[in-house]
Order: sequence, then C-alpha cells, then structure tokens
Amino acid sequence: MASSTTKPARCAASVCLFVVSVGAACVGASFRERTAEAQAGPASAQSDTHGALAMERQLARVIELGIGKDPVVVPKGVSPSAYAALVPKDNPGTAAQVALGKKLYFDTRLSFDGTVACATCHDVSRGFTDRRPLSEGIDGKVGRRNAPTTLNAVFFHRQFWDGRAATLEEQALLPITNPVEMGQPSDVAALAKIKDEAEYKAMFQAAYKRAPNFQDVGRALAAFERTFVFLDAPFDKFALGDADAIDRDARAGWALFNGKARCTACHQLSSSSPIGTDNRFHNIGVSARHRDFEGLAKKALSMLSKDASKEKQDKLALETDLSELGRFVVTRNRSDIGSFKTEQLRNVGITAPYMHDGSLTTLWDVIDHYNKGGETNAYLDGGIEPLALSEREIDQLVAFLFSLTDERFKDQNASEYERQKTVASSKRPFRDNDRANRKVLTFEKRLHGGK
Repeated sequence: MASSTTKPARCAASVCLFVVSVGAACVGASFRERTAEAQAGPASAQSDTHGALAMERQLARVIELGIGKDPVVVPKGVSPSAYAALVPKDNPGTAAQVALGKKLYFDTRLSFDGTVACATCHDVSRGFTDRRPLSEGIDGKVGRRNAPTTLNAVFFHRQFWDGRAATLEEQALLPITNPVEMGQPSDVAALAKIKDEAEYKAMFQAAYKRAPNFQDVGRALAAFERTFVFLDAPFDKFALGDADAIDRDARAGWALFNGKARCTACHQLSSSSPIGTDNRFHNIGVSARHRDFEGLAKKALSMLSKDASKEKQDKLALETDLSELGRFVVTRNRSDIGSFKTEQLRNVGITAPYMHDGSLTTLWDVIDHYNKGGETNAYLDGGIEPLALSEREIDQLVAFLFSLTDERFKDQNASEYERQKTVASSKRPFRDNDRANRKVLTFEKRLHGGK
C-alpha cells in the first residue's frame, strides 16, 4: 500500500522477516472485560476527562501488560546493532529512569489545567492512542493531527507525523508546552507543578543523580516509552513456521502485501525494521483534493522566515491549516509538500482511525484509498498508482493486517475487526472501482469539470 517497484508475491515463512519469541503477558478475563468496557466509549469506562480511562485504571493495565517494570533491553528478535542506534547513551533506560517516566506519563499535573497527561491521548486501553480523528487537549481544544500510538515508538528514526522531533526525548517535551495539548506557558511552569514533591525529588535523584529539571522529564518519559515493545503477533508465529497461526485469508493477504498490493515498497518488515516502516516521508494523497498546497506553502515560508524554531513548527502543525503541508514545514523542501511519515503496521488493527488527520475510519478505507491511487495532487509520491485489487483481495489484505496485532491485545483485536467489518459493510466512502481498475483517469474528470 505504498510506492515504488512491485515485488514478487511470496507466502513462505522463510522470508527475511522480524520474528519474536517473547511470550505474551497473561491476559485474564478481567482485562478483557475492562478493554471491552473502554471500547464502548466515553459514556461507560471513559469517565475521566477528555474521554480517557482513569489514570489509576490505566496504571493497572500497564502492570497486566507487563511493561514499565524493567530496564530497557534489546527486544528479542531485533537486530542489536539497529536497536543500539535508537537508545541514547545518556539515557540508557535504567529501572529508576523507567519508573520515573512511568509516574510522569500518567501525571495530569504536567498540564496547565491539571486534566491532561501523556496517557490522555495515548490511552493504554485504546491501543495507546485516543481513538479520535483529532486529539483533544486542555479546555477542549482540538488539534489538527491524529495521535499515533506510542506502542513501538522506539523504532522510529524521527517522531511526530512530520518528523519534527529527532528523538523520543525531544518529542516527549513538546506537547507539554503546546497551547492546544497540555498548555503549559513554559518549561519552568510545568516543572513547578512537580519539582517540590518529595517523591519526585527522590526519583529524579535515583534516575539521573540530580534535582528535577525539564530535560530529564523528557528523558524519563522516553525511557518509559521504550518499554512499549509489542511485537508478538500471530504473524510472527507464522513466520517461524507455524502455517496455522494465521488463517487462509491472512496468508493470501501476506502474498498480496509482497506482490500485487506493493505494500513492501514502504512497509518493509525485517529484524532492522521490525514495525514495517521505511522511516521516510511520502505524499500519498490523503485529503489532497481539499487543499491548496501552493498557497499554504507560500504562507508557511513567510511565517517560518521569521521564526523556524521547533516550538513554532509545533504550533503550525497543531493549530493551523499549514498542518496539511506535513514534512515541508520542517524541511521547507518543495518535494516534502504534503508528505507524512510512513506509519508502522504493528498493532494497526487496534489503532483506528488512520492517517495524519484521522480521516480513514477502517482498514478497508485505507486499502480503498491506495487501491484507487490516492488523491491526485502535484506532489503525489511517484509510485502511488491504482492497484486493481478485487473486493476479495481487499478483504484478504485487511485480514493480514489484523494478524500483526500483539497477542496481548488478542480480544481487543478480534472485537475491532468485527466493528470495522460492520462499518465497512455499509460505508466505503473511499472506494472507487473505476479508478482502481483504470476505467477512468483522474485527468479526464478534471477536463469535464470534476474533481
């Protein structure tokens, strides 16, 4: 579901593929019940502000999932050399650093009004996202971007949809002082909320051998998030040789993934790329027909000529229509107009809605978008073109994508598959079989006054 050269379909489990043998945490009935309750929405379990599950209940889930209790280590099956490049030497992720990050991740006091924590938009019960198209911050303010999952975020070379943060440490701090997220007026104001608490003083000292400071807030949050490794999916067992670990449709979807659907052009899976991303930025035509890219780019260049700081980029990304320029706001490179980071495929079944603007509700919508060749625009990635996938093949690709969800989310994944399938049975707004099969070309519609 991306660009570049078509590769031959292969369904053999011997493909050079990331494989894990780490055991899934034991997930009992109580966990399944609470997951179902949380999925029901704000009216039930989502009693906390902004629709998130209450922080103490999220903390209980962290324990059940088996994360955040040990130092950061190289995950099983991942290339040690590739992983080493992702963990900074000044923040190795000791047990004390992870513990401090865990406390900070769920602390709403880091926000201006005391209602938003990292876990508000990256809710443990919702696939570490908020399951909203666009995220909500303090005072009910809504930003311009969908909150990506923090699961496996350690494996990205750059953070945020536009890559404006180079590290997890840098990414962790920007939301705290963004006006529409956690809303603190400054790092000093944010730190003032916690720095005098005896427990925090002791934890910062244990973790970093110094008093509380804002940079170490980012380091600790990053250390905790590096424990969010969820890579034990049914597909991994299939890749190890268990042919029955995924069903026939998922196996057919895997063959399409490597062949006709051309997904591997951007979503490679290997020991050095375990989450299925090329860590690059592409214009795949999401919402492109509604945007004047040229006009937005000129406006962005004018504004950035006066202030191109990370903080300014952050505000433009979340508070203005310039959000749709994507990577261009960071690089000011014309080729990056409308380009966004290739997202991971791991656990994709439980992290809807999709894309930077949350505009695609189901994985059927995602495949429909790629199948018709995206939305035409002057900056569309060169390899995005119609795929001529049949309805049966689309179903098979979706089945494969759901096989990439970690076993610890097995029940949530099954429930979400049925939910999306029901939605897709009556609503497929991005399906265009004529374009997918090249019965009509986009320029023909434009010639006749269409879009």
